[in-house]
Amino acid sequence: MILLLRTLRLDASDTLIFPAAAEPGEWAVPGGFAFWDDAPGSLSGKRQQAFRAGFLGLSSFGWSTLVEVAEASPAEREAALAALAAHIRAAYGAPDEAAARAAAEEELAFAASLCEGQAPGTVLALHRSHDETGAQREAFRTLHRRETPHRDFGALPVFAIAAVEEEGPAEQPDLAALIRARP
Repeated sequence: MILLLRTLRLDASDTLIFPAAAEPGEWAVPGGFAFWDDAPGSLSGKRQQAFRAGFLGLSSFGWSTLVEVAEASPAEREAALAALAAHIRAAYGAPDEAAARAAAEEELAFAASLCEGQAPGTVLALHRSHDETGAQREAFRTLHRRETPHRDFGALPVFAIAAVEEEGPAEQPDLAALIRARP
């Protein structure tokens, strides 16, 4: 069984925060290589968001905040590898097909290593940053489904009127006297 990363979209936010959003269900890699030529601190806006939290989809070459571990056939892995190699050659100027394929193989193998020990359906997120030397750092975390459901707050009103009984006399300040007493 081959495990790879596949893009996951839970809401429309990826379409708003990234320069281009990956479609749900694309094979994916972390894609940090897309930012190697960017100087630390030079990123802004949607590109910065893709740098910080984006996985690269291998069909659209858009970005996804979340990916899931999924089973892939050997043919699907080969198609993902070929697409990534073609993209590396076209977009990043790999000198030849062999170099592009080697780079794609390395990136896909790294993505597969993130799946090791994870069950299909496990969701992953990443945080990418630059360290004090300017080197890229990637931190990955897994998100697991809760075994117990969340408490249902749907029956509770957002606002409720509650009667409160206070003990003692109610305060009734003399506002006119307070204004006259001001310096």
